Amino acid sequence: MRVLLIGSNGYLGRFVADRLLADPAVQLTALGRGDDADVRFDLATGSPGALTRFLDAVHPGVVVNCAGTTRGGARELTRHNTVAVATVCEALRRSGCGARLVQVGCSAEYGPSQPGSSTAEDAVPRPGGPYGVSKLAATELVLGSGLDAVVLRVFSPAGPGTPAGSPLGRLAEAMRRAMQSGDGELRLGGLGAQRDFIDVRDVARAVHAASLSAAQGVINIGSGRAVRLRDAAATLARVAGYGGALHELDAPPGALRPTIGHPRGEVLGHRADALGHHRADTLGHHRPDPLAHRGDRTDGEHPAPVAYPYPDGCGSWQQADVRTARDRLGWRPRIALEESLADIWMEAACRI
Repeated sequence: MRVLLIGSNGYLGRFVADRLLADPAVQLTALGRGDDADVRFDLATGSPGALTRFLDAVHPGVVVNCAGTTRGGARELTRHNTVAVATVCEALRRSGCGARLVQVGCSAEYGPSQPGSSTAEDAVPRPGGPYGVSKLAATELVLGSGLDAVVLRVFSPAGPGTPAGSPLGRLAEAMRRAMQSGDGELRLGGLGAQRDFIDVRDVARAVHAASLSAAQGVINIGSGRAVRLRDAAATLARVAGYGGALHELDAPPGALRPTIGHPRGEVLGHRADALGHHRADTLGHHRPDPLAHRGDRTDGEHPAPVAYPYPDGCGSWQQADVRTARDRLGWRPRIALEESLADIWMEAACRI
């Protein structure tokens, strides 16, 4: 089976490439903007006609699109997440290869959901920011293209290669710095959001399964279980062997409290050399880091912490209904969050 993989150098794309290369029946060609791609092509600026000629020459049976961006303003997000997919769909319509399209979408397309609920594929999408809107537009283009196509809506990916700027990546980096400096207390803020974390290697397995299947439409890829970020922080501390106290500054009753240590420690995101004073939200404006406690000390005291929403436009809760993936792809998640966090920690601990 000839597979054309678009975006093989991205966070998800690297693991999808590894999974496909492990299948001796797959002949893989990588297309992307980087020098490591077999063929260099920018979907955001390239013409459908040029891509059509390439498809007719290579004649893949499956096209997997992992390309896209999570950062930037509305214009950049639209170019790389929506216009790029429009180029792929148009090229496939013009081509005589008849390839199946596997599009990697995301849970931000759904937007906020009711706490305690599981989001199924028939939920009405209400994305809460430009990123989710750009990905939802791409999904609608794929579903309306008339192609043999499936969209995998991936929930919150975790595991090796997790970007350092992601919530879990920032947690691991702050813990590494605390351990390196001998801080006995790690102060965290904004950990109330609950997300459905899914290991990137399980995502790669789902993409492989979707490539071989006849399933069409939208299919959720997640663990089926929402986890509070504060609970992920506690697990990360355990796998890292961090013996200090985890103190959540804006914790509700019953959340993590200091148990050992002393009133020293790094406030996550407080030091500019660690995480920067600000980060851009999805609208391109600046707001405090959602994991950070902000402000300088006043009269020896920290000002009251402010909880900011998880910066994906999905509110406080997301949990996938993954029955469709089980029934139509024969796929189930295999890797527990603790293993994903252990891999995140191993990479953070090796960072100089």
